[in-house]
Amino acid sequence: MNKHIFKVLLLILSPILILSAEGNGKMDNPFFKKYSTPHQTPPFNEIKFEHYQPAFEEGIKQHKVEVDKIINNTEAPTFDNTITALEISGELLNKVSSVFFNLTSSNTNDAMQKLSSEMAPKLAKHGDEISLDLRLFERIKKIYNQKDKLNLTVEQKTLLEKYYKDFVRSGAELNDEQKAKLMKINEELSVLTIKVGQNILKETNNFELVIENEKDLAGLPESLIKSAAETAKRKGKEGKWVFTLHAPSIFPFLTYAENRELRKQILTAYANRGNNNNEFDNKKALSKIASLRNQKANLLGYKTHADYVLENSMAKSPDKVFEFLDKLWTPALRMAKEETAELQQMINKEGNNFKLEAWDWRYYAEKLKKEKYSFDDEMLRPYFKLENVIQGVFDVSSKLFGLKFEKRNDIQTYHPEVTVFEVKEADGKHIGILYTDYFPRESKRGGAWMNAFRKQQKAKGENVTPIICNVGNFSKPTEGQPALISFEEVNTLFHEFGHALHGLLSNSVYPSVSGTSVPRDFVELPSQIMENWASDPEVLKMYAKHYQTGEVMPDELIEKIQASSKYGQGFASTEYLAASYLDMYWHSLTTDEEQDALSFEDNVAKKIGLIPEILFRYRSTYFNHIFSGGYSAGYYSYIWAEVLDADAFAAFKEKDIFDKATAKSYRDNILAKGGSEDPMVLYKRFRGAEPSVEPLLKKRGLE
Repeated sequence: MNKHIFKVLLLILSPILILSAEGNGKMDNPFFKKYSTPHQTPPFNEIKFEHYQPAFEEGIKQHKVEVDKIINNTEAPTFDNTITALEISGELLNKVSSVFFNLTSSNTNDAMQKLSSEMAPKLAKHGDEISLDLRLFERIKKIYNQKDKLNLTVEQKTLLEKYYKDFVRSGAELNDEQKAKLMKINEELSVLTIKVGQNILKETNNFELVIENEKDLAGLPESLIKSAAETAKRKGKEGKWVFTLHAPSIFPFLTYAENRELRKQILTAYANRGNNNNEFDNKKALSKIASLRNQKANLLGYKTHADYVLENSMAKSPDKVFEFLDKLWTPALRMAKEETAELQQMINKEGNNFKLEAWDWRYYAEKLKKEKYSFDDEMLRPYFKLENVIQGVFDVSSKLFGLKFEKRNDIQTYHPEVTVFEVKEADGKHIGILYTDYFPRESKRGGAWMNAFRKQQKAKGENVTPIICNVGNFSKPTEGQPALISFEEVNTLFHEFGHALHGLLSNSVYPSVSGTSVPRDFVELPSQIMENWASDPEVLKMYAKHYQTGEVMPDELIEKIQASSKYGQGFASTEYLAASYLDMYWHSLTTDEEQDALSFEDNVAKKIGLIPEILFRYRSTYFNHIFSGGYSAGYYSYIWAEVLDADAFAAFKEKDIFDKATAKSYRDNILAKGGSEDPMVLYKRFRGAEPSVEPLLKKRGLE
């Protein structure tokens, strides 16, 4: 689907569109009105399920009328009457889409999932009808061919090139037979990708490890035991303990549970999501997706789907990505093998005669870490009360950019666990709205992410401020104890907040290039650089305070965090890089033949030499990023951006981590610019030179 269709998240409908809604008797539907809420935030209390479909249908109808008006304009095509007109079209469709698709990720139900599946082919068809319209493309092409004579701004030139390339890449120059084939492929893909994501959620929710014997809890932290008891009570199993496949449950269990058989049981269930030969099995669907993507790429003139995707990235080609991954893989795998030997030695030392397996890794790695550094991650948890961590990331943003965050209790939310903040400049000027939603539930997919209910833009002459959300699945509060999150969860919170800043501090004219609308392998820079502040000793003293005493984390513990920062990087780097390879191999297929998913995955593991003690971070059947999200042929981007963030944070460290001039340059050249210029141009403007891979190797201890 052409990415420009859902680009505009303006929430104010024009008078003409409001009259249209009145004429159709739809004024009881909040999507057809101008929101009367503070800063025109979505009125979640008024939005009912039955409002979505009529709004989608009317939104498609109105968008068609708007695009037809552009196509049939008898005046010669200009930037304003064609490109700007396209940018501001589709308001109603964007309005309903922004709410619906955010909620299908964070607060879904069976009815919403059913509607999502029904709307997917309709939206794909609508998108194709626009992007494949030769008359519209001809208008864009005429403007593009005279771009050097039009006195356009840098942002306008970027946007024009984006439109031209996107229409070409969407098939505008294909013949009618090819267009029909492409539309069929897009329709199938729209349904399958949604199906894969829904299956993963259902598989995650379907499994429970129910423990009845208290002896089987040996080794587990008290906070995890208490949480499992509350989960059991909520599920009608009082007196027992229930562990799930949600991150705050499974990963601490794998790290601390002494019962090896139970560790095996829960990890096996986790690793087999979408691979249980039931109604939620993903093997055939993902193989079909890979085949269809290759067919689409070939139809558009590309060798593979990876070639198609990477054309618009910083990497530019699959060869460049494989070359980059290879540089990291060799030292990472070498270190992982050294770690394997160390862990096996510990197992043998304890008098055990079994071989290290994947379900043993976290358990023995944590024991070895405690032996080496005299601390474990659970010692940190009391210092990471969620509210303190949130305040910490706010304080970092305040010291860097002068931002203020004010809690708003008068703004409606889509779930009781959601909190709302108004973000302001130091002088009190409104910047935007931030929703935070941090606890797991069955209605929310796994992982953590940032999204927008409305993007910043000025295409209509006024500054439309952003409405951003940060969503996570962190450890919940338990009876008598607040939410105490792990250090890994702390880093994730800072990471997603970096994305939020990218959306909040955007200062673009056009929505298609504002905020996080940048190449996939650049979008992770603003998120990953924030993780550097999370673990900096000066910053830890700002927010890491014991939840009972208020005591700041002692220097001894901070020193242990620093000393152990490179511990386990063989495992962490290898499982991530393996998934990156898996993504690239799926999307470098040159055949339309559907693959046997498990055999394909096994062959990739053999090809790269992945050791059996380490699993892919995401196996194919639950690789949401690439088969249901937007990271196909792009999962490598996290570590690509880590090269950038290691180098970018060095710019702060060379002076001071809160240096105002450096922070201003970073805000002005990276955060505010979005995708309005080439990312490497923006980066060099901030840093003065291109980055190299060496700082990353040093940071991860892979030299």
